[in-house]
Amino acid sequence: MFGKILKIDNNEITIENISGRALSNIMNCHLVFEDEGRKVVGELIFIDEKIARVLLIGEIKNDTFIAGILQKPSGSSNVRVINAVELEMILGKNTLDKSRLLLGKSAIYKEFNVSVPLNALFANHSAIIGNTGSGKSCGVARLLQNLFINNEYKPMNSHVILFDAYGEYKKAFLNMDKVGLKFTNYTTKVVESFESLLSFPAYFLDADDLAILLQANTGDQIPVLNKTLKLVKIFKSEDPKIKEYKNDIIASCLLDILTSGKSSSQIRDQIIAVLSHYNTDTLSLESVIHQPGYDRTLQQCLHIDEQGKMNAIFEVTKFLQQFNKIDLENIDLFETVAYNLSDLYYALEFALISEGSLNNDLAYKQNNILKNRLQNIINSNEKDIFESNVYISKEEFVRNMFKEPQLINVDLSYIDDRFAKTLTKLFSKLLFNYTTSLEDRGTFSINIILEEAHRYVQNDSDIDVIGYNIFDRITKEGRKYGTLLTFITQRPNELSTTALSQCSNFIVFKMFYPKDLEIVKNMSVNVADTTIEQIKSLNPGTAFCFGSGFKIPLLVNFELPNPLPESTSLKIDEIWYNNNNI
Repeated sequence: MFGKILKIDNNEITIENISGRALSNIMNCHLVFEDEGRKVVGELIFIDEKIARVLLIGEIKNDTFIAGILQKPSGSSNVRVINAVELEMILGKNTLDKSRLLLGKSAIYKEFNVSVPLNALFANHSAIIGNTGSGKSCGVARLLQNLFINNEYKPMNSHVILFDAYGEYKKAFLNMDKVGLKFTNYTTKVVESFESLLSFPAYFLDADDLAILLQANTGDQIPVLNKTLKLVKIFKSEDPKIKEYKNDIIASCLLDILTSGKSSSQIRDQIIAVLSHYNTDTLSLESVIHQPGYDRTLQQCLHIDEQGKMNAIFEVTKFLQQFNKIDLENIDLFETVAYNLSDLYYALEFALISEGSLNNDLAYKQNNILKNRLQNIINSNEKDIFESNVYISKEEFVRNMFKEPQLINVDLSYIDDRFAKTLTKLFSKLLFNYTTSLEDRGTFSINIILEEAHRYVQNDSDIDVIGYNIFDRITKEGRKYGTLLTFITQRPNELSTTALSQCSNFIVFKMFYPKDLEIVKNMSVNVADTTIEQIKSLNPGTAFCFGSGFKIPLLVNFELPNPLPESTSLKIDEIWYNNNNI
């Protein structure tokens, strides 16, 4: 079919087409230039009746394919079509073992399987990209079905968690129990019998978590949140020693209110509000204040006369000053206590007062926003996610999550994008911190898959507030500890540039937005202009795959998953003309 070499130009070689036919069915097939024991491999990129052009992509040495060319073939090389044995060196073995995962069929060699080394794909960060309708969701579902269901080898010790933006994957993996594996679906609204309510106990929230949850916009708010966490533990503790601190904290708070410069009625109302929620046996509205000649309760001393004055303010102040002030920074709180968002709310109120917010309008405005946002969550359905009356450690919580299931789906379809973004950050941070805390590093791997990742993994303000973006941190540090991220997105240009740059593997379905294509082109030196043109015209379910898991960039046909995710395209003709929908 092919004759002598006519021209060698950099990595492109022009050869004779002695068949005299322009055979389109062999486009993108591989040819071997064989000469004196050397085998150089190229991809057919052009053919007409007279010539063919081949792009050199690598060499075969010692029965191993090596990408890249150091030495061009000689002009006298024999040119032939690659054989099946050589093809396996490039595409992966046609027969599978536990070290390789089936992706799909080669788009060029129709009956040839394309597999990827399990370590290369799941021990690295990856990105799965494609426009809506390109087959991206079906491809992801099929990939995971190939791993868990259509696989002779069962990954019993895998821990994969998929954050599902639309709730479309939850029925795609229900067959896992038939092959001896376990699938769990968490949701914020239980509808099906196989679903469980998503939980993230409020006492898991550290200062950084609270900053994320309450959308803090400045690092100056972090000390307030740290104080809030100390206060809530003190107020909820039943330890006798810790309870001694309560009087001091309450008294300090009330003294700040008394000196806030507010009107008498405002001071009275705030003190009553505080003591109604937080009080002790020795400090409450019923505490007796001794005065010459008679005694009154603290509440009675808050009486305001006809001139609008609180005449007993001196006595109240003197009574409160008998409690010694403490330094929260020197209190060690090791006790494990369970608390909810409402407990955090009142602790935050105390923290704001003790930080002097009442006397500083700017600080009050800035920090009061946190309180308002927390109240909004408490008044919403999202409050249930953070409710837990029984204490459990973070380590035990993570272990329990993955005690049975190898795959967890988190259905985020019932909450808005802002709150979904918050939850993905909180859970990703929790899982990352768990893997980094293990004494034997890398012994408990967790793969986090984010659907619609561009909504959550962004160049946002976290780094200015808490000093880091959790997704950027995981992509930079997580691999060595066993926390791996896979981003599924239709808009890579909106994704965090740091996170995307750390990805080692890319599966790219059909795309045509210029900015997104430019990003794809810059991801690897192996992505040429001709490849970009191919990506723009790919059929649904066909993807361009490249990265550390692939010897060369490959076109792969993903088979349809079974069952399908609930992401199929809308069928307008059926909806419009079906009388049963009326």
